[in-house]
Amino acid sequence: MTLPLPSIPYAQLARIALSHVQREYPHKADHVMGGDGDSYRPRAMHPIFYGSFDWHSCVHGYWLLARVRRQLAGTPEAEAIARLFEQQFSDTNVAGECAYLDRPDSRGFERPYGWAWLLRLAAELAADPDPAAARWSQRLHPLAQAFAARFKAHLPALTYPIRVGTHFNTAFALRLAHDYATQVDDAELAQLIAVRARHWFGNDRDAGHFEPGGDDFLSSALTVAQLLARLLPADDFAAWLRQCLPSLERGEPAALFQPAVVSDRSDGKIAHLDGLNLSRAWAWFELARVADEGLRTSLLATGQAHLDAAFQHISGDYMGEHWLATYALLALEAAHALAPDRA
Repeated sequence: MTLPLPSIPYAQLARIALSHVQREYPHKADHVMGGDGDSYRPRAMHPIFYGSFDWHSCVHGYWLLARVRRQLAGTPEAEAIARLFEQQFSDTNVAGECAYLDRPDSRGFERPYGWAWLLRLAAELAADPDPAAARWSQRLHPLAQAFAARFKAHLPALTYPIRVGTHFNTAFALRLAHDYATQVDDAELAQLIAVRARHWFGNDRDAGHFEPGGDDFLSSALTVAQLLARLLPADDFAAWLRQCLPSLERGEPAALFQPAVVSDRSDGKIAHLDGLNLSRAWAWFELARVADEGLRTSLLATGQAHLDAAFQHISGDYMGEHWLATYALLALEAAHALAPDRA
């Protein structure tokens, strides 16, 4: 099956992210107050990641910019990204972000979604051979180390995984953190993730029947499948997939194959469902890479249907615009990885 893919609109995605990563308000804080004198202003508390409605969306907005910059050499968008990164990724600003983490009441700050996206941003910069990216990577290193340490402390203490389709999802965080651990050769973190993932998810069976939830932007079942596809040998993963989603060949569970319906894109929680369609598209395309030929056609078509349902809505209302482009890029790059000559 050939996907009817357009070129990835890197410049459009860059412009969307550039429009909001320094937009301070409206802002939704993840902030525990320690007393009457504890006040909060985004820019004061977070010298880098104060925009994009919330801290984690700002972080993955910067990831998007780091990612697309490599595809936009010589363009005004690439120059704007470089200026932004040089300004924002200073030693002083990184120290300010670290200082917020050091607050006694910040132990659970952005756990685990924001932790994972910060590590994925660090991995992206570390993978970029450009000397400027190496400079930004080095400056961001203390913050990445702080979050890697938090994962190493938290994962052994987490008795049960969190499987919701929102920011608290354990498998999604492990997927992004594993990307970081692999990129920077953090063998301790990579091994911990592999061990905990097998412990929590290795015996999953017959999943996906209760999706989607009303404010999901991740698929519980598909997110676990994406993680284990990276961690298990191919034959072991194929066996796991047959037990976890035994009816994929029949297009079941049906709700997993059908794009979610979004009734009100001005409602931030309901708008999550556009993200669900994009993250599912990303997952279906990734799983198609490791599926047998008979199943691959169905997964590609399902991924395309989810992408088509959501891509047109990545801008237009700020409740989606401040974050959806990230998931559109993930889905599009996964699709083009199946047909690299179309990128």
